[in-house]
This record gives sequence, C-alpha cells and structure tokens, in this order.
Amino acid sequence: MSETQPTASAAPTATAPRGDAVLSTIDLVGGYLPGVNILNGCSIDAYPGELIGIIGPNGAGKSTVLKAIFGQIKIRGGSVMLKGEDITGLRADKLVAKGVGLVPQNNNVFPSLTIEENLEMGLFLRPKVFNERFEFVADLFPELGKRRKQRASSLSGGERQMVAMARALMMDPSVLLLDEPSAGLSPVRQDETFLRVRQINRAGVSVIMVEQNARRCLQICDRAYVLDQGKDAYTGTGRELLNDPKVIALYLGTLAADEQAKDGDTAH
Repeated sequence: MSETQPTASAAPTATAPRGDAVLSTIDLVGGYLPGVNILNGCSIDAYPGELIGIIGPNGAGKSTVLKAIFGQIKIRGGSVMLKGEDITGLRADKLVAKGVGLVPQNNNVFPSLTIEENLEMGLFLRPKVFNERFEFVADLFPELGKRRKQRASSLSGGERQMVAMARALMMDPSVLLLDEPSAGLSPVRQDETFLRVRQINRAGVSVIMVEQNARRCLQICDRAYVLDQGKDAYTGTGRELLNDPKVIALYLGTLAADEQAKDGDTAH
C-alpha cells in the first residue's frame, strides 16, 4: 500500500509511482460528447486491499471516472492500468474477464429473474464455478442464500443493491467499482449498504466507490479523492479529508454545516 499523502494535500501534477497499484487511472481526459470533456486529467490509484472513496460536488466527474474505467465513454487522453496492463477502452466483457466488476447506480438487476438467476447472469463467462461462487456471496450476504428463488422485482431498493453487488462478485473480481451505492436508500438501508461494502473489501476485494454521502464514505474508506472539474483536486486518508476545514468548506457543502451543528451540540 502506498504511503499516505499529507493531510488533504492538493493532488500533485507529476505522476506518482504506480508499479504496485491494482488499478490506476493516469491523467484521464474524456467525456460523452465530441469535444466536450468531463474528465480533465484525472489520476486515481487503488492498491491491493484498499477501499477508495471518490467524492466531490455535482458535475465533478465522479461517476464518469467509473464509466471511463469500464470502457463506457470515449477516452481522449491518458490511460487505465490494471496490475500494470493497459486496459484503456476495453469492452465490458473483457474487463470482467480480467477482474474488474461494476455495480451501476440504476437498473442494476434483472427484475423478472430470481436472485439465483441474477447471480447466474453475473457468471455467464464461467458457469461451471457457479456453486463455488454462490457459496462465497451467500457467506457475505446470507439473505441471498435463503431467498435465492425470489424474484428481484419483489425486492426493496436496498435488497436489489445487495443482489447487484453479489452479481458483480460472482466473477471473483480484483477490483469492484461502485457507483453511488447508497443513492435513494433510507438512512438505515444506507448504513447496511456501507457495512456490506466494508465486508466485501475485507474479503480481499479492492473497492473504488463513488458516493454522494460524503461523510459516511470518508468514515469507512482507507483513502479518498475529491474531484473538481474532472480532476483529482485533493487526496488523503478518509479521516484526513473528513477533518480538513479547507476540504469541508470548498467541496463537501453540507458537511460544513454538519460539523458546526455537531460542535454546537458538544458545547452544550
């Protein structure tokens, strides 16, 4: 694992050594429309066993980074490296086969299929190891094993998110990309989702998570990146960013008010 940068340091302009990173984006430039870039030199590293958080204001390019990694947008500059191999722009099926999993924010389950059938879809490239992988995900998420014949259409939003994460884990990825896993969930379901993310990470999967709930994300991640205008503006450990007044004031918006309210409560 890399050495932690100083508290909430501005992202360096020089490219840091990435030899032992499991996944790196290096100076990514790209977007959805010709001539319009959402990413403007974004560099992110995830080392083996790390849980990486990506936060920032709306429109900063957070979800776009994951789509760029997963070959879903046009990359006009920079590269994506997986364990030293250039995977820039590869198709999704090839990326899955190489060990990159993605859980999108929306439409991330097949509602007409059962839980078991959804998990089978996640393993279409290696169907012979279904029983082995199902045992692994059912150990992480016991409810899935008990309800494997239940249709996904009958599940709550939090339960669907669990199925989506489990399906991405069926191919035994080395890196799991999560796009705002807590979006649209109640506070209780959000807490459950973050606990599951931590469970996945502790099972040996490196995780890169884009998250709207900045406070909760920083509380559980090892390191985090604050994106602004398509670049990694600040980086540090989750705790460093959570407690840095400049980052709170400039990028986290409601976190500043939350901190003030917390301080007021403490004073009383």
